[in-house]
Amino acid sequence: MLSRADRARCNVRVEHTVNVGIGPLTPAQVVAVARYGAQVRIDDQALEEIAKSRAAIEALAHADTPHYGVSTGFGALATRHIAPELRTQLQRSLIRSHAAGSGPEVEPEVVRALALLRLSTLATGRTGVKVETAQAYAGLLNAHLTPVVHEYGSLGCSGDLAPLSHVALAILGEGKVRDADGNLLDAGEALAQHGLQPIVLAEKEGLALINGTDGMLGMLVLALADLDRLFKTADLAAAMSVEAQLGTDRVFAEDLQALRPHPGQARAAANLRAILKDSAIVASHRGPDCNRVQDAYSLRCSPQVHGAARDTAAHAASVAERELQAAIDNPVVLPDGRVESNGNFHGAPIGYVLDFLAIAVADLASISERRTDRFLDVARNHGLNAFLADDPGVDSGHMIAQYTQAAIVSELKRLAVPASVDSIPSSAMQEDHVSMGWSAARKLRKSIDGLQRVLAIEILTAARALDLRAPLTPAPATAAAQAVLRQYVEGPATDRFLAPELEHSVQLVANGTYIEATEAVTGPLL
Repeated sequence: MLSRADRARCNVRVEHTVNVGIGPLTPAQVVAVARYGAQVRIDDQALEEIAKSRAAIEALAHADTPHYGVSTGFGALATRHIAPELRTQLQRSLIRSHAAGSGPEVEPEVVRALALLRLSTLATGRTGVKVETAQAYAGLLNAHLTPVVHEYGSLGCSGDLAPLSHVALAILGEGKVRDADGNLLDAGEALAQHGLQPIVLAEKEGLALINGTDGMLGMLVLALADLDRLFKTADLAAAMSVEAQLGTDRVFAEDLQALRPHPGQARAAANLRAILKDSAIVASHRGPDCNRVQDAYSLRCSPQVHGAARDTAAHAASVAERELQAAIDNPVVLPDGRVESNGNFHGAPIGYVLDFLAIAVADLASISERRTDRFLDVARNHGLNAFLADDPGVDSGHMIAQYTQAAIVSELKRLAVPASVDSIPSSAMQEDHVSMGWSAARKLRKSIDGLQRVLAIEILTAARALDLRAPLTPAPATAAAQAVLRQYVEGPATDRFLAPELEHSVQLVANGTYIEATEAVTGPLL
């Protein structure tokens, strides 16, 4: 989780409680709990609905007719009737056996998002869990106990079974958790330290805790929050590159952009105009003798590419909004008390947009790398030193910074290959088509990290070039971003250890400082 200072910088309320009710959470609420550690509270109406659906399940548990997940086994074993005295063992065994993840630990913010979204579904009253079970999830979140969830184990159908099972295992007092300080503890010990009691699961509850797409949805919501910042950062980086490469801003004019009325494109162009406003560098070659009306595509088409990425994210956000309204479980308790099997746990709707976003992220990084590369080539950089080096030949300048960008961009192209076109059968062919949505989400997180690094290198390189354009001065907005960087990284000089400078720029992208400085001049960017 971020520090108090970082939360304040990102305009997130430090003290905040999210109310979990029968209606949907907002994306901002998910981010508040997952990333910034907000507390949760289950409202009274939700508690009433949970109790009603539990009563329906208990009625079925005593019926002579078998009901899936209530008095039967699961998946390919659904034909076996389970005697009442074995049903607690059945639910416990389900969680233990399905908590079969492997590999590195998943980030705490992802696990918190997953747990919160499962709690949100429990709160709808459509799952049949006990009130105490739902409250156990709230208790886990409020105690900042994060179950250990592993990278591998989910096929995205039936939902994120293994990741959700590791969370469910923790409320049983089993498995491992990390506390707020990152210490690894036995779950039972950690619950006791915080005055929480392990839960004994009753009929149907095991299924209700693990039949959902909460992991992939949580990562989608977090990704969209990151991309909102990165789209603005990409516009800033492009503006700095256009300016420092003596490009024209005339192509960003509102009337030209209106000829192709994509909303994302309009927003990106408006940002570029705002950021480049009052640039002495741009003004220096804006006269009637200027022939710079055909800049390279990576400069001239920045609004079109950045805008298409925004519009892709808008579509993904509409999918996320609908998913946040969903109550995903199997079987599900309907308002009239019926308990019906369904296929709503399939992750295809989320998997598709996660993959779509990975394509957009790769292309944003690709155009950023092309803009950066132009600074380093004397045939294209309009009078700057080769590789922006202080003494080319003795110094290499930003030559290898661009190599780093290129390596990341190539990785992002590989990560843009869709996961959702794959499927592998499981559960003795009962689950014979799966979404791979978890895998799509995991690679998108890596893609977003890569995009941050690529944009950070472009800004670092463009800032160096702007210094080399002196005595011409940059726009007030780009100068503000450059000034933030110069608090950590010196201006042009002989070669220095470059990796720490790259990392400083990465952090300024990641924590939103570049955008904060820019918006102090321009006002809110779009």
